[in-house]
Amino acid sequence: MAAKPPLPFRLTLASGSWGRRWLLEQAGYPFEVKPSNIDEPTEARLGDCRHYVGELAWLKAEAVALTEPDGVVIAADTVGWLGGKVVGKPDDAEHARRIIRLLSGTVHELWTGVCLWHRPSDFQLCWQERSLVRMKPLSDAEIDAYLLTRKWEGCSGAYAIEFPHDPYITVDEGSVSNVVGLPMESLEKALGWLAKTV
Repeated sequence: MAAKPPLPFRLTLASGSWGRRWLLEQAGYPFEVKPSNIDEPTEARLGDCRHYVGELAWLKAEAVALTEPDGVVIAADTVGWLGGKVVGKPDDAEHARRIIRLLSGTVHELWTGVCLWHRPSDFQLCWQERSLVRMKPLSDAEIDAYLLTRKWEGCSGAYAIEFPHDPYITVDEGSVSNVVGLPMESLEKALGWLAKTV
C-alpha cells in the first residue's frame, strides 16, 4: 500500500505487538516502535472492560510520551471479556489451553482501548471499541494443533485472528482490525483530526 500523506508529527507506537505494527504498516503510516513495558493487571478494577482497556491504554501512552520530546504516541490495550471477567494473555501453553477451552463455542466481547498522546502539548485523545467474536467449538485435537503453532503467545484470548479467513474465529460485530489490536478506521479519523487541530 502507498504511504499516507505526511502527518505534521511523527508517530511512535507504544507497543511491541506484531499485529499493531502490521496494521500500521499495511495502512502506510511511518512510525517508530517503543514498547511501554508496563505491568498489566489481570482484573478489571471497576468491573467494567471499557474502563479497564481505556485506563491501560492511557498508562501505556503516558509511559512512552513522557520520554518523547515531540510527535504523537499511539498506545492500545486489547482484551477479551466473557462472563464479566477479563480474558487476557496466557502465561504459558497450559494457560492458553484453559483460555481456549473457556472461549470455545462462545460469542465473547473483544475490547480495545486507544490513546493518542501529543507531545509537547500533552493533549490526549482516548476512546474504546468493542467487537463481538465467535469462536467455533474446538475439539481437544484442534486445541492441541493450535497450541503447537504458538500463535497464541502474547495474544489476549490466546488467539490471533488470521487473514483473510480464520478457520476458528468470526467477527460477528465491529471491526476486524479492532480484534487484531488497533481499530484502524477510527484511528485514521483521529489522526486526521489531530493533524488539523494540534
